[in-house]
Amino acid sequence: MMLHRRSVLLGSSALLLGGARLHAQSAPEQELVALLREHIEAGHETMGLVAGRIDDGRRIVATYGRSGAANNRPLDADTVFEIGSITKVFTALLLAEMVGRGEVALDDPAAKFLPERVRMPEYQGVPITLLDLATYTSGLPRMPDNFAPKDPANPYADYTADRLYDFLSSHKLGFTPGKHYEYANLGFGLLGHVLSLRAGKSYEELVTSRICAPLGMDDTRITLSAAMRERLAQGHDTALAPVANWDLDALAGAGALRSTLNDLFKFVEAYQGTRDTPLAAAMKMTLSVRRPRESQRDVAMGWFTSLRFDDEVIWKDGGTGGYATFIGYSTRTGKASILLSNANDYAANTSLAVNMINPAYPPPKIRREVPVDPALLAAYVGRYQIVPTFVLTVRADGSHLFVQATGQAEYEVFAESETDFFYRVVDAQLTFARPGDGAAPMLTLHQNGKDMRGRRMP
Repeated sequence: MMLHRRSVLLGSSALLLGGARLHAQSAPEQELVALLREHIEAGHETMGLVAGRIDDGRRIVATYGRSGAANNRPLDADTVFEIGSITKVFTALLLAEMVGRGEVALDDPAAKFLPERVRMPEYQGVPITLLDLATYTSGLPRMPDNFAPKDPANPYADYTADRLYDFLSSHKLGFTPGKHYEYANLGFGLLGHVLSLRAGKSYEELVTSRICAPLGMDDTRITLSAAMRERLAQGHDTALAPVANWDLDALAGAGALRSTLNDLFKFVEAYQGTRDTPLAAAMKMTLSVRRPRESQRDVAMGWFTSLRFDDEVIWKDGGTGGYATFIGYSTRTGKASILLSNANDYAANTSLAVNMINPAYPPPKIRREVPVDPALLAAYVGRYQIVPTFVLTVRADGSHLFVQATGQAEYEVFAESETDFFYRVVDAQLTFARPGDGAAPMLTLHQNGKDMRGRRMP
């Protein structure tokens, strides 16, 4: 049975500091709880949140909502979440650590470490290097075109090394490696796989022995121990219905890790230099290379960097089918935030977490869902052409409206008026023209500061 947001009962909030439950709340702690409460009760974005801030070297932790797990364990700093693409930062750090050992070099071609039968693509004789993979500039697409999961609820589970090799051997690059940014699930999955082959160990064994062990991160793993499974928050989709956990095979380096707030505190503190670690040189290396992404944003190795409001914020977000996560810090103020959600409210989660580091960044807009007559939703059903190669297909199912863009998955959109709808998985909105003759003639997609009109297709 689908759980709709209005029917979800939320538990009371709990505050922690350094793992100890507090009875008296300081002003910073009250502020953090208020942010989480608004996000859940007013925005209805997620089932539960675990949040952490570092301010003047002090850890502040707050939770609000529920884990949704069968054992109903309260949320705390040891609750386990899938951290999705934050895994990419670990993969990049693993690369830097192996460079420090002399096992690989940043300019090594990825093909050097793959089986001979794999024909790694090049562009006009320029090979893809390990650094290209780590900086989202390999020229490879975001996802391979032979990605066809048998189980959409666990989409990466059956994408094997053989399928990866088949894709690489048949793909033609459209960009010079090192010159073109494109988000890189495929690229980081390949990087993790290559490093695993070079070391002769599984990706999880490498991360555990070379990153987690030195940092004392005992709850950051792919394979859940019995103790971690007991503390695992249940993941939820945008309608707050429970969803399956994800398992990654060949592309583990893109997003397979699970972790906790307490472990991620250790990771951030090591990057900030407030925790002694043998990984300091490798961490510095991951931030030393910058390649352009877009205005006021660069990419380092795994990390994103934002230069706005007289500040530099180093950050990475992540998400799977049922979780949204964020980790980041300011290099100028020392403030840091970690935000773990057990629903895939990606865009809102990231906006809230960056605002926790620097309040000059706008918090997510609280959008309140309203009911709309299913007959009106039916008038919006159809195909709308933004440009000849990009079409939005709108489908209604009773009181729910779903939209699928060309080449993308279908997502539900939620009404905030009879004509205005919003996504929860990305910061984008739709406005439908009022129906004439029983059907809406056009819609407008609002995203990235642009208003893109699409006319109904015959």
